[in-house]
Amino acid sequence: MTLKRLIEICDPLHVTNANYGIELGPLVLDSRDAKDNSVFVAVRGTRVDGHMFIEDAIERGATVVICEDSFYTNEDVCVIEVENTKKLTGVIAQEFAGNPAEKLQVIGITGTNGKTTTATLVYQVLRHCNRNASLLGTVSKRILDDEFDSKLTTSDPIELANDMLKMVEAGSEYLVMEVSSHALDQYRVAGVAFKVAAFTNLSHDHLDYHETLNEYAKAKRRLFDTLSEESYAVVNADDKYGAYMLDRCKAEKIELSFNNDKAYILENTANGISIIIDGEKIESPLVGKFNAYNLGEVYYICKALGLDPKEIVKALSKAKGAPGRMETVSGSGDQNPLVIVDYAHTPDALQNVLSTLSAVKDASQNLTVVFGAGGDRDSSKRPEMAKISELFADKVFVTSDNPRTENPDVIIADIIAGFEKLDKVSSVTNRKDAIKRAIQEAESNEIILIAGKGHEDYQEINGERHHFDDREIAAELLKLKVEGGG
Repeated sequence: MTLKRLIEICDPLHVTNANYGIELGPLVLDSRDAKDNSVFVAVRGTRVDGHMFIEDAIERGATVVICEDSFYTNEDVCVIEVENTKKLTGVIAQEFAGNPAEKLQVIGITGTNGKTTTATLVYQVLRHCNRNASLLGTVSKRILDDEFDSKLTTSDPIELANDMLKMVEAGSEYLVMEVSSHALDQYRVAGVAFKVAAFTNLSHDHLDYHETLNEYAKAKRRLFDTLSEESYAVVNADDKYGAYMLDRCKAEKIELSFNNDKAYILENTANGISIIIDGEKIESPLVGKFNAYNLGEVYYICKALGLDPKEIVKALSKAKGAPGRMETVSGSGDQNPLVIVDYAHTPDALQNVLSTLSAVKDASQNLTVVFGAGGDRDSSKRPEMAKISELFADKVFVTSDNPRTENPDVIIADIIAGFEKLDKVSSVTNRKDAIKRAIQEAESNEIILIAGKGHEDYQEINGERHHFDDREIAAELLKLKVEGGG
């Protein structure tokens, strides 16, 4: 990358001190990462404005600054002023990395619920069919079969471009990625051309950020507005926002609906689900109607990528989906209840999981739920989650989730306010104690859902993360229950 090329990409409003002989170093968004010859991009974030750190970046060695406004003048520093740095960062990051997105068939999954399961299933099908595929999402980052920690659902543009470069270098031909509404609103995937984009559903979530459901939907639709005529758009047509996602979309449209004779559910039990899609029978160990939609979208996504339908069906019969999504925690002994851990942390997701378990459980079985709500997030969903748990569960334990900087007892009080009756509700602030009580008090044939954290192996309290894994704790307590211990 030369400075001349960088300026061409930026299409700047103004440039000062353009020394075309300068050697460009790494591209950075955080001034603390700046070093000799760095190119620093000043982005206005939701909490911090990068323009406040221009001088810090320069002091650390940055010789090029891309910004929206600057009063900084130094003959050794090239300042490129543009209209919107946020929109440009992804494009610049791709160019710095050698445009790896152009060497991949990129599949983007967006929606409130089901993104992780759908993305993971597509990745698993591709790998089963011997395709060189990588994965980026909430639970993990996979470059072919190597797994790495994932910090965000969708990385910042620089990390994303660098990850894509590593994938290309490792031989990847496909990238399956979750695309969050935050990432779309912040243009983190700008510069990435998607081969397939899929929409799972849209419900009440992230309104602390987007403020209204319409703004939230508008952010999601941005993924489909940018698709080319050579791309495919796969949407859940049974969701009320499905048609909205396709409103201005130029791609070939593929709509999934279980309200016609092209797709329908044959069987839905605690042992798995069977569906028919375009005459193909898909049998999966996954449970619930919401997973029927996930499976249907995976089928259409993989078909759009050119995979043989029979191979897709065969692969889906073996695919287990994502960890922490309706994951059963094993315990030894017949006297143990069935414990299921799920990431459901929104009203819609909690209703999906609880209604599914309520529908497949035996009439003699009780259904218990342990859940909380995240701190520093949209508080209006807290009483809604209470109403849903009261509707489906026989026993409810309200506890902490990730309180972050909020008082967990205040969060619990917000949830409790949503119940009509409290005769089957217990509030236990300590999450481990809540899980312990649920398991200790359970009958042998009871079903216990521990909701909210799923795959997460931490609990965030007062800004610090402490190791905490619902699955580990449940397994330990099930073992103690068999042994007769505490």
